[in-house]
Amino acid sequence: MSWQVFSGTFEQGLMYAIMVLGVYLTFRVLDYADLTVDGSFTLGAAIAARLIFAGQNPWLASGLAFIGGLVAGAFTGLLHTKFKITPLLSGILTMTALYSVNLRIMGRPNIPLLRMRTIFTDFGKLPFMDQYGVMVLSLISVLILGYLLYLFMETEIGVALRATGDNEMMIRSQGVNTDMMKILGLSISNGLVAFSGSYVAQNNQFADASMGIGMIIAGLASVIIGEVLVGTSSVKRTILAVIVGAIVYRVIIALVLQLGLGPTDLKLVTAVIVIIALTTPDIKKKIVPRSGPHAGKEVTNA
Repeated sequence: MSWQVFSGTFEQGLMYAIMVLGVYLTFRVLDYADLTVDGSFTLGAAIAARLIFAGQNPWLASGLAFIGGLVAGAFTGLLHTKFKITPLLSGILTMTALYSVNLRIMGRPNIPLLRMRTIFTDFGKLPFMDQYGVMVLSLISVLILGYLLYLFMETEIGVALRATGDNEMMIRSQGVNTDMMKILGLSISNGLVAFSGSYVAQNNQFADASMGIGMIIAGLASVIIGEVLVGTSSVKRTILAVIVGAIVYRVIIALVLQLGLGPTDLKLVTAVIVIIALTTPDIKKKIVPRSGPHAGKEVTNA
């Protein structure tokens, strides 16, 4: 893999890491399988692209993309908490509705951003940022957002959010409004996902109505890969694992393409990666005891 390919892959991994932070918040913290991600990622790209194409400030457009994701996540949360729709179905309903919403926002299936002003063109005008501006801005963004998420998780509200995912009945008995915690978690999660979509659209210089398809699987793969490689012994380490997992996942995809597989095979590769990542911990548990000091010894009750 050449340096140019690796740097581009690293940049993509950093941008998608913002999305993976959102997936981690629902998948691991809330224990909520949220399929809204596929729609909210495109929503962020659609909002940013439409505003930039209309000549608006790209930084403002990215901020509004984040707000759009907050609204989408809150809608999913309301469907689940207030209307008692199951987590899986509530996410599917919002994702389905967002497809039409995104087309309505864009006004067409695809919006090109060639030669348009974006956050990356603005940042690239800074000294020494003409070549690596995209990478530096993406790195700064993901580090800041990851640190802010860590600080939030250590607050009283963040602890209540984590407890809602761990033991909802217990934390509800302590007087915590678990419905509000779920809505808050889903909002922040999809806000991050939409924000990532705005970054990807500006970097790729286009937004497409179907660019979010399969994003939840990529997010889950990144989370699981990061957990296997880095570990989850603390909140800080888990957030770092999520970021590392997103980058490693993109590197794996780039290597697969370098080996000659076509883009049509990427979904199959992603599924295989997820299967391997999910089964690795169980395989380790079966292998490690056999190689330990008590391997092969039978334990008898006195």
